[in-house]
Amino acid sequence: MRRFLRPGHDPVRERLKRDLFQFNKTVEHGFPHQPSALGYSPFLRLMAIGTRSGAIKLYGAPGVEFMGLHEENNTVMQIHFIPDQCQLVTLLDDNSLHLWSLKQHGGASELREEHRFTLKGPPGSPPSATQITAVLPHSSREVLYLGTESGNIFVVELPSFRVLEDRTITPEAVLQRVPEDNCNRRSCELVEALREHPKNPDHILIGYSRGLIVLWDLQNNKATHHFLGSQQLENLYWQRDGSKFISCHYDGSYTQWPVSSDNRQPEPLENTVPYGPFPCKAISKIYWQTTKNGLPYIIFQGGMPRASYGDRHSISVIHGSQQTAFDFTSRVIDFFIIFSSDPAAEFDDPSALVVLAEEELVVIDLKSAGWPAVHPPYLASLHCSAITCSHHVSNIPLKLWERIISAGSKQNIHYSSMAWPIDGGTNIAPDPPQRDLLLTGHEDGTVRFWDASGVCLHLLYKLSTVRVFLTDADPNDNMNTLGEDEWPPLRKVGTFDPYSDDPRLGIQKIYLCKYSGYLAVAGTAGQVLVMELNDEDAEHVVDHAEADLLQDQEGYRWKGHEKLKTRDGPVRFEAGFQPFVLVQCQPPAVVTSLALHSEWKLVAFGTSHGFGLFDHQQKRLVFVKCTLHPSDQLALEGPLSRVKSLKKSLRQSFRRIRRSRVSSRKRRGGSGNASEVQEANAKFDQDALQEMELAPVQRKIEARSAEDSFTGFVRTLYFADTFLRDSSRHCPSLWAGTNGGTVYAFCLRVPPAERRMDEPVRAEQAKEIQLMHRAPVVGILVLDGRSTPLPEPLEVAHDLSKSPDMQGSHQLLVVSEEQFKVFTLPKVSSKLKLKLTALEGCRVRKVTVANFGSCKTDDYSENDLAVLTNLGDIQIISLPFLKLQIRYPCIRKEDVSGIASCVFTKYGQGFYLISPSEFERFSLSTKWLVEPRCIVDMPEVTSNNHVHNKSGTENAARKS
Repeated sequence: MRRFLRPGHDPVRERLKRDLFQFNKTVEHGFPHQPSALGYSPFLRLMAIGTRSGAIKLYGAPGVEFMGLHEENNTVMQIHFIPDQCQLVTLLDDNSLHLWSLKQHGGASELREEHRFTLKGPPGSPPSATQITAVLPHSSREVLYLGTESGNIFVVELPSFRVLEDRTITPEAVLQRVPEDNCNRRSCELVEALREHPKNPDHILIGYSRGLIVLWDLQNNKATHHFLGSQQLENLYWQRDGSKFISCHYDGSYTQWPVSSDNRQPEPLENTVPYGPFPCKAISKIYWQTTKNGLPYIIFQGGMPRASYGDRHSISVIHGSQQTAFDFTSRVIDFFIIFSSDPAAEFDDPSALVVLAEEELVVIDLKSAGWPAVHPPYLASLHCSAITCSHHVSNIPLKLWERIISAGSKQNIHYSSMAWPIDGGTNIAPDPPQRDLLLTGHEDGTVRFWDASGVCLHLLYKLSTVRVFLTDADPNDNMNTLGEDEWPPLRKVGTFDPYSDDPRLGIQKIYLCKYSGYLAVAGTAGQVLVMELNDEDAEHVVDHAEADLLQDQEGYRWKGHEKLKTRDGPVRFEAGFQPFVLVQCQPPAVVTSLALHSEWKLVAFGTSHGFGLFDHQQKRLVFVKCTLHPSDQLALEGPLSRVKSLKKSLRQSFRRIRRSRVSSRKRRGGSGNASEVQEANAKFDQDALQEMELAPVQRKIEARSAEDSFTGFVRTLYFADTFLRDSSRHCPSLWAGTNGGTVYAFCLRVPPAERRMDEPVRAEQAKEIQLMHRAPVVGILVLDGRSTPLPEPLEVAHDLSKSPDMQGSHQLLVVSEEQFKVFTLPKVSSKLKLKLTALEGCRVRKVTVANFGSCKTDDYSENDLAVLTNLGDIQIISLPFLKLQIRYPCIRKEDVSGIASCVFTKYGQGFYLISPSEFERFSLSTKWLVEPRCIVDMPEVTSNNHVHNKSGTENAARKS
């Protein structure tokens, strides 16, 4: 049988690979991109959000999440839950209706699409005849009422979506009871709103856009009352007892209408323009909520004065003499109120206002004084300032975790203490096995710490670096302060703020040591801040140091942005991570690489000009190394000065083509007459063609020139305690890899702890490796005598890792964009390599060491390389033999920003941005898998009566 096996095929290894590796996209963290619709079920206590891409997402208690995707990828226009059911209906912009159900499968609930339906009119009718504008799921759970642009109201049976043509409510039937003065066909065009009577399900309220409102008797198929508004209608809302309803209008007014038991023509009780008398924007939606103290809550969207506040996105809350217009920084999509859903309750007693804006979800506590916001446990606005970088730290020690949470809780004192009000369903996923942090750097100079342990990405703490620098904005400014006499009474809410005071503040690199609590962050203007965790507020001076990366070079002039100006004197910092030293790179270019060694108290940083090493204990610069090539003029222009010269890039491209042609001619031979040269060239082409046919998987890789731009760009920095000078003594070392394929190794002398403050750290260059093809170096790794990656700083001291093997010979792994190469140490002789670009035609974009455990046994785990390529594939490559284990397609190759944003975890998971506001989480491991697993109990339906007592089954669903 051996001769039938493929070369290198090992059945035992294949079985083991199935136990180790498995690719899954598990959950989407963050805020849905481009939301377009909102729905809420008081019975299930679930919220649904639809998007422009056709996605629909359901949320309940933390950890309860469901997602569905319409095949059409059309915009979701409306979402309506079927009363007292685990079902909902979506309306898309192609006029199709979709019925979704929550069904239990394998011990958990799943969201499934059951039916789809498109309303069709008679042959030859215009599209407006059946264009759906309003949807009303009836409380009988048997039918949907569909209002259209033509004024017809169609009745559709559930769940079959069969049209009950004999029950259609036509404009002609409606106009029979309307006085002749208003009896024209246009008054019944476009159904704007359909509302069921709260006490009598046989009556529905029909609102037409031109102001006509009709109360329709479903049993007798006739209009019992009509109400004539003078303004264009926007929406309707019933009061709880059914004695009155509210209409809101295009001119910024709302009107109360009484509903009498007799057939008298009703007159409006009151017409109010809350922000008049000047012209106002439309009130698009309104709620009237009754309370025990007799003062109602009036909550509406819009209505602001057009001239002065026409660009504001607001929702106003009025309760007696208390009035606030909540001002959002992005467009309001929709909102709803959470109130008492018990039919026996006499009052609404609203508890929370839930607002879906275009860029965030905001929940307002209506029970507490001042109506504070509620801190959301999910749907975080990741992009409140644009994300510029990410950093993941696995298995956080409990002490550090608690200190970070404590610092974050002091920042959240202005939030409400209310429990999260959307709490439907039950999370049955196992508890996360460890505490994980995802740190995101932002354009405004902030770093946010997210709890990435489970399904919900929850904000723990926000760090701002702005206080160290002088900027146009005062950090003490309070945007929410409200003057006593200000009108309208606007109050800014939400966290979304896409505008950065200074783009130089942007965070580019983050490195956190989870054992010591040291944090290093680096920014766009060459600033490197080293911080330590402090549990109390403090005021101190931040030490400054400059690192001139061009100190030995002459004739260079930086054309980019200036460095940030720093504050003089002591600076007050909140509890949390507080900077104690600032290293400013000169020129102030973007910091491209960062490494921190908390045991040696050293921080290394690199830019497009070179790299340096700083001793943050003695607060002293150890050394700088310029990596700039004489032709690297573009590296001196900076990212914020101007776009790279197109003429220069074209010139370089032609130079490369010319060089490749010249080198080809030289290989072919330059002597002989023209005919001999032509014949030799033809023979060479034929031989080359045959060679390509014999080895079709090998691609020709042109060697890059040292004159290519940005060759000095430092891509990676790495600390290691290894054998650099000879095989008998190991020493601390710093390794740096550049865009030009050069690896620098520096031998470090770190004084012992007792003399650490007295003697300086010394560094001496020991090695310089130049890769043949000059491909950018994206990763450096040292393997110990057991071929195991060296542990993290302080990991051995905390008994979380074995001591590295210092008896056997160490190996150096250099990962470039095109290949993986293993060298022996200390001689740095080539031992093994894997050509990725030549064989696969792709380039390495991200690489990390990940530990994969077997799902069958706890006794076996192994370290492998997780590699992301420019094609969006993820490859797992074994260590130390560099054998490709498996390949998974993960990200579309066109999604350049998604590939650039990808970050791997230590245990075979990863995150990448699928939109500016959402991380997609994936897993490569069979053992480490974080995905939603939840259940929503089906309510018990005992009859088909119109009125149901929901409280009993609802409580059962909540306790399940």
